[in-house]
Amino acid sequence: MNKPKVVILGGGFGGLTAARALTKTADVTVVDRHNFQTFLPLLYQVSTAGLAADHVAYPIRGALRKTGAKFRMASPISIDHKNKQVKLDSSELLDFDHLIIALGSTTADFGIPGVTEYALGMKSVHEALTIRAEVMRRFEDLCRFEDNTRLTISVVGGGPTGVEMAGALAELVRGPLKSDQANAAAHIDVQLLEAGDRLLPPFSPSLSARTKKDLEKIGVKVMLNSAVKAIEHRKIILRDGTVLDSEITVWAAGVQGSPAMQQLNLPVVGNRLSVAPTLQIKNYPNIWALGDIAGALGKDGRPLPMVAPVAIQQGKFIAKQIDRISNSKPLKSFSYLDKGSMATIGRNKAVVEVKGLKLTGTIAWLTWLWLHLFYLLGGRNKIGTMADWTWNYLTFDRGNRHIMDGQ
Repeated sequence: MNKPKVVILGGGFGGLTAARALTKTADVTVVDRHNFQTFLPLLYQVSTAGLAADHVAYPIRGALRKTGAKFRMASPISIDHKNKQVKLDSSELLDFDHLIIALGSTTADFGIPGVTEYALGMKSVHEALTIRAEVMRRFEDLCRFEDNTRLTISVVGGGPTGVEMAGALAELVRGPLKSDQANAAAHIDVQLLEAGDRLLPPFSPSLSARTKKDLEKIGVKVMLNSAVKAIEHRKIILRDGTVLDSEITVWAAGVQGSPAMQQLNLPVVGNRLSVAPTLQIKNYPNIWALGDIAGALGKDGRPLPMVAPVAIQQGKFIAKQIDRISNSKPLKSFSYLDKGSMATIGRNKAVVEVKGLKLTGTIAWLTWLWLHLFYLLGGRNKIGTMADWTWNYLTFDRGNRHIMDGQ
């Protein structure tokens, strides 16, 4: 029996998981516009000088080595449903029996004016390096002043990404930047804006309160019920009319499915691809979607969270679904197994919630470190990350404070 041809668009967590699971039973080709996978959960540490950029990137070809899967560095342009082909911007046409859309997500601005022009996103290594360069450049500017000029760095969004980013920025200021130039560091303010009435909405209220308390301990000004109306040059305007100074604004308020889905002319619900419980795109039984771009629903009828565990579970599930089709077996409906949520706040500070079990402090922080190291691809990246973390912890320093954005 000939192996089915499977083309996977996207080399992130879900795409690579599906590729590895399918290589024994299918002819697999992975397509991505980059030749590396970015470990998004640690991207904020690149932004705040805690990690070197190459520690959160891993070559896709290296991840697929010895699997037999092929790789194309390109972006999809269109799908020819009649001939079962996907056209790439490299002018190549790839035949498929099954097509898996795993293109991930981009920053969502929710239609708020000024986000694209004046805020910095956190979805790529390039964006992370841009944030780091902006923070360090403004710090160098402060070092020239002897007056009371202040630098305000704002993080918009009180979910895990925003909390981790704000905490890391505060520790950067309190540690390395204070050691570099104490007077300049004393004039830097970090504020975290959340539209709702508490941080980390998916967590229990007690952990949300603990997170707020821990952030405030390390110098973050937490502003709840502070919905953003617009962002302007060096300013944030709230819905109640309040105008906040913000020299640097980091947007961590949410993400949406990759805009490439519009180009592929597939059914969309909200800002994600419309999928059946089987993870097949509606009306297209040989096209599947997973991860951030897939509008799969949980048991509560709400869209599943845009996090790596969802994509990984869906990647394994779709591989089994394709095997079921090859063996003329009935398809199943996807059910997400929520293994819990976690967020790190700073040194020895984190919150973890797993099926009613709540952890805080050092134990939660060590759990967070171990799990992220476990999922990080590549032995070199694991060793490099451990080395950076150990150095940062023992010396209260961060050695990646370079301005490397090309300006």
